[in-house]
Amino acid sequence: MRKSTAPIFPLLLAALAWFPLSSCGSNKDAQASTSAASEVPTVAVAKVATADLSRDLILTAEFKPFQEVDVMAKVSGYVKEIRVDMGDRVREGDLLATLEVPEMADDLRKSQAGVRHSQSEVARAQDEIARAKSAHDIAHLSYDRLFQASQKKPGLIAQQEIDDAQSKDLVTEAQLAAANSALAAAGQQVDVDQSSTARVQTMIDYERVTAPFTGVVTKRYADKGSMIQAGTASQTQAMPVVRISENGLLRLILPVPESAVPTVHIGQQVEVRVPALNRAFPGKVARFVDKLSLETRTMDTEVDVPNADLILIPGMYAEVTLTLSRRSSVLTIPITAVDLEAEAAAQNGAPGAPDMGRVMVITPTSRVEVRKIELGLETADQVEVRSGLNEGDMVVIGSRSGLQPGEEVRPQVAVMTRSKQ
Repeated sequence: MRKSTAPIFPLLLAALAWFPLSSCGSNKDAQASTSAASEVPTVAVAKVATADLSRDLILTAEFKPFQEVDVMAKVSGYVKEIRVDMGDRVREGDLLATLEVPEMADDLRKSQAGVRHSQSEVARAQDEIARAKSAHDIAHLSYDRLFQASQKKPGLIAQQEIDDAQSKDLVTEAQLAAANSALAAAGQQVDVDQSSTARVQTMIDYERVTAPFTGVVTKRYADKGSMIQAGTASQTQAMPVVRISENGLLRLILPVPESAVPTVHIGQQVEVRVPALNRAFPGKVARFVDKLSLETRTMDTEVDVPNADLILIPGMYAEVTLTLSRRSSVLTIPITAVDLEAEAAAQNGAPGAPDMGRVMVITPTSRVEVRKIELGLETADQVEVRSGLNEGDMVVIGSRSGLQPGEEVRPQVAVMTRSKQ
């Protein structure tokens, strides 16, 4: 007997019809899930980190010698010998040149003869004192004897004789005093002549032109045989011998703006960068005028830079970095992550008002949260966070106009390149 297959066909057709419908439903669900995931925005974030911040001011100036002088001769004469030339290094007291002044030798012999003459006058005055003293002693003794005898036996000696003896005693006493005065005058004349001799000797010593300090000869004015005038008066147009520059220590004169003046102090260490050498050198604030220029509202501040190996040349330009303020181990975030609050900006004019701002923080559930923070030191690309954030928090950087609080986002940590402060 044959079985009937009629009921099977409707079931088969129904199964075939259901299969495409179920496949289409599954694809639509997958597409909806993918579309929902793609709608979650990706935002660039940076982590709150601990760092050292400093706010710096870069000023430009040119190196100047610590001291520079044209070496002048103190006496007029001809250059007999010159021992240095441009570029030579000299030490304090080194002989630079020798002048020839023949008349100085004659002046020295004359003054020495005057000293000898004065000394002879002293010897003669001493002999005169000895003679006057002897005469005075005899006259005084004679008068004293006659006076004593007349006292013992009145009338024995005539009064005229006693008066004559007393007169001789007084005359010899005056002669002795005059001899002493002559000796003092002769001694003073010796001092005068000796001073004159010393002056001539000093002028002869000035024939030797020496270096006033250790430095480098930057210019040579005179040659052997040149006539040099004495440079002892500002009105004369005397020609110098050489110019010496002290380059072992250089100066930088910086125009510090008024806002940075309170941060400058003596002994402050600074970094001096020389673009021509692509090197940095240590410097120190050595002095400042302690007064602002009314024209530029700046204060001239001098920085001393050691240059023992003479690598630095006067005239080179240098960039000096002055640290105005510094914070160590503080929480920092990129400055692009902060929005200043309107009310905080209005308070900026109030003394002591803290700087406030807002940031968008990404929560552990990848949601956006707006948080108020208190700001501190600000640099070119970083800002100090005094309160409102913790280390490791993630803040949104860049544009935040399309984000809303509570919105789900996909954070992506951006690689930050911190500029040198």
